[in-house]
Amino acid sequence: MIFMGLLGLMTFFLAVMAADCNRFVIRTYSLKIQKLKGKRRLLLLSDLHNKSFGKKNQRLLDAIRQIDPDMILIAGDMYTSQKNGDTTVAGELVCSLAEQYPVYYGNGNHEDKTRRCPDLFGSMYEDFVRRIKGAGVRHLVNEKVCIPELNMDIYGLEISRRYYGKFNYVQMDESYLESLLGKPSSSRVNVLIAHNPDYFEAYAGWGADLVVSGHVHGGLMRLPVLGGVISPALRLFPKYDGGEFHQGNAALILGRGLGTHTLPIRIFNPGELVVIEIN
Repeated sequence: MIFMGLLGLMTFFLAVMAADCNRFVIRTYSLKIQKLKGKRRLLLLSDLHNKSFGKKNQRLLDAIRQIDPDMILIAGDMYTSQKNGDTTVAGELVCSLAEQYPVYYGNGNHEDKTRRCPDLFGSMYEDFVRRIKGAGVRHLVNEKVCIPELNMDIYGLEISRRYYGKFNYVQMDESYLESLLGKPSSSRVNVLIAHNPDYFEAYAGWGADLVVSGHVHGGLMRLPVLGGVISPALRLFPKYDGGEFHQGNAALILGRGLGTHTLPIRIFNPGELVVIEIN
């Protein structure tokens, strides 16, 4: 009886995992930012890891067209850093989106790794960036783009790999962010695309009004009350696992991503398209 119970439980979890790895949900957040001129609907994508929902990601594209965002923010890890890996799926999706919407792309740790290690990954990063820039994507690596009609600056942050270490949490100073991005204007809406949410307090102290992140994949498995189980840094029940968080006047919207890598695990944790209504 015990064996049959365990077998049944295992079968249940495998079925949930198979379903959650191959579906996505839409979550919407509403924010008020006084400095913003007008209102906008933002769509946040992250952590696709070359996952395809239907041929050429048609299910994903159809859902995005239904949402009809004013702009798309991409918080990195759209492909996976694998030797002899492929960026075709990620490139096709991003370029398709750029045909219809303004797209602002910030790197994740996987893009960063392929950029820093061409001896392992060849021209994977350069080819991908060339492709998406050719499609009109604004690829932001420690730089910003100004949108005067909204009184908004969008920054793309890429941090050192030491901030992605396992187990060991490295403190981040606001001066480090200033050295990468400069000092933001307090009179403008500062949107920060920052793949790793662990440093939200530093981002808020630097001057971000809205931070969009990914990286944590929702904690792989989600439990009632406890939330996400484990972060990529191998910390149990991470504080930032997905959803909306606040620090002072700053807001963090953390997407749970769309795909998986290394461990193809999503349990009670489907992929996610994130809609941010700001006015």
